[in-house]
Formats: sequence, C-alpha cells, structure tokens
Amino acid sequence: MAAPLDAFVGTAASAGVLLDVDGTLSPIVARPELARLATGTPAVLARLVERYRVVAVISGRTEEQLARLVDVRGVRLVGSYGLADGSVHADVISAVLAVAARVEGAWMETKGPTIAVHYRATRDAISAGRALEQRMAAIADASGMALLSGKHVLELVPAGFPLKAGAVDRIIESDALRAALYAGDDIADLLAFEALDRARANGRLEHVVKVAVRGAETPEDLVAAADIVVDGVSEMVDLLATL
Repeated sequence: MAAPLDAFVGTAASAGVLLDVDGTLSPIVARPELARLATGTPAVLARLVERYRVVAVISGRTEEQLARLVDVRGVRLVGSYGLADGSVHADVISAVLAVAARVEGAWMETKGPTIAVHYRATRDAISAGRALEQRMAAIADASGMALLSGKHVLELVPAGFPLKAGAVDRIIESDALRAALYAGDDIADLLAFEALDRARANGRLEHVVKVAVRGAETPEDLVAAADIVVDGVSEMVDLLATL
C-alpha cells in the first residue's frame, strides 16, 4: 500500500472516499450515455460503503444520470457539481445551440443548471476546441456565467459557485470528516484537490490523499498536485480495492 494511504485507511470510521466518475471509475467514451463503470467497480464501491463514513461520487452529470451509471446502494450521488436545481435561460440555450451547429461533429447537452458543448467527434478536435472556446467565452461574458473546460467539452456553469470544491467542503462539514481521499482525472478535479489542502491547512482534516487518474488527456497540473498517480481507470479500481 502506498505510504499516503496508510494513515487514511487507519481512520476509516471518520474518513470519506470522494470520487469523480468519467475517466476515474468509467472509461472515457464518445458520448456520455455510453459510459459504464469499469469491471468490478460496483463490488468495490459496495465494500467501501461498509467500511468508510462516506463514499460519494461528485460529477458534472445530473443526479439522474449518476443514478443510472452508479447503481450502488449507499454511495452518495452529488450531481451537477452539487449545484442547486435550476435551468439555463432559453436565450443562452439558443446561443449555445447556434455555436455547436457551426462546428461539424459538435453537439450540445443541457444539464439542469449547466449547459455543455461536446466536440470529441469533430474532425480536428484541437481547432474545434479553440473556435468553440472563443465563442462560448463570449456567451459566458454576455450571460454572466462561467466557462469550464474539460476533456473535449466546454461547459457554461453559474458564476461564483465553487463547484466540485464546494461539494467536497460540504461533505467534510456535514459528515464531520477527519480524513478524505479524492480521485479525479480532469482540471475541475484540481479544485477539489485544493479544497482538501485548505481543509487540512485550517485543521478540519488530519489526513488527505489526492489521487490523479492519468490518461492521454489528463492535465499535467493535476498529476503534479497528486499524492498518488494511477494509470487509467482499471488501476484506480485496483487502488480502491486495497482500501
């Protein structure tokens, strides 16, 4: 077992296992509805639920989508980054739809309080991403929203909300955690890492473990900030099985 995990495992009764999904527990796929948990993941999560105070999945997916993907009793589902229920204004939806329609292979997804454009299926994802980011940034500025960049996806979210970092903070507080592990694979997960660091610095947490799930598109900043780096979803599931 890796050294950073030793103290964490020893405090399971007051510890939380906090996890991203796509690229962490489920391999990245062409479209979100095609995602499935990696082989063995449900059984591993079920065992963690029995041992740890909290096992939670924190995702930009809606809670309904999470419930279909992570059907494991006892796992707490935090959809839409923990944002309150809501909807994007119709004018913003129209503007984003027009932007997506200008790039062949791009498509729009509405997710309650957020709205995303996926461009993994475009011919030249690098060029498509640059063009879409410029246009989506203009919509964000005009609508008072914030632009979040992910793996071949750009998402408009309510401005001023801490997203995954806020969800992590709320779980630490509500469940009186003394230790927490967070695992993820994208830039939004870096903010969750920072939330753990702050909680340790101010004495709310005694033990922190930050896990980066490395893939072809994982940001180097996330890897550099991690205590542990695993290669891909299967290694992440193997690590969870040791807890």
